[in-house]
Amino acid sequence: MLSSMIAFLMNTFSKMGYTGIIVLMTIESSFIPFPSEIVIPPAAYLASKGEMNLVLVILAGVFGSIIGALINYFLAVWLGRALIYKLADTKLVHIMMIDREKIEKSEEYFNKYGNMSTFIGRLIPAVRQLISIPAGLARMDLKKFIFFTTLGAGIWNIILALLGYYFGENEALLHLYYEEIKIGIILLVLVAAMYFTLRYFYKKRQSLKTDKKSFTKNEL
Repeated sequence: MLSSMIAFLMNTFSKMGYTGIIVLMTIESSFIPFPSEIVIPPAAYLASKGEMNLVLVILAGVFGSIIGALINYFLAVWLGRALIYKLADTKLVHIMMIDREKIEKSEEYFNKYGNMSTFIGRLIPAVRQLISIPAGLARMDLKKFIFFTTLGAGIWNIILALLGYYFGENEALLHLYYEEIKIGIILLVLVAAMYFTLRYFYKKRQSLKTDKKSFTKNEL
C-alpha cells in the first residue's frame, strides 16, 4: 500500500512538478489530513535522480505549508470561535479526523505557549494541521504568524527532504525502512521541539529576572 502511494506521488510529481508539491502540502497543512511524510521524501528522491531540484522541492513544500496554514488562520478569523466549535461537532468534519477535543487541545497549546506555538506546533505531527486555528481565533499578528510558520515548516521540510534525498540513492532501503524512517523523523522533531521550548522559556525567565532586578534598583 505504501509503495503504491509513493509510486503514485512520484508519477504525480513527474507530471505536475513543483505545483504538485505545493498543492499536496497546502492540503497537508490545512484541515484535510494528509501526511507530509509521504509527500516530500518521494519528491526529494526524484531530486536525487536529477529529475527535480532539492532546494526547489523544499521551497515548494514550505510555500504549500504556508498557504494551508493561512487557510486555517483566516477561516478561524472569519468564522469565529462559536462557529468553529459548532462545525467541529459535525459528521463531515469528523470524517476529516477533526473534532471538538482536538481543537480544544490545540487552543490550550496556543494559550500555553503563545506565538511560539505556531513554530513548535509545525514540528509536531499531531498539532501541525490545527495550530493555525487558535492563532486565527486569537488574531495573532499576521507577520509573526507567517514568520513562525515559515520557520517551523522550513525545518520540517528540510528534514524530510534530506532523508528522502539520501535514501533516494538506496531505493530498496527507502521502501523497506520507510516506517522506521517516519518514526525516527517524529522522534527527532519531538526532541527539537522540546529543545526550542525549553530554550524559549529559559530566556523568558532570565528576561523576567533581569527586569525584576532593574525594577528593584530603580525603587532603591
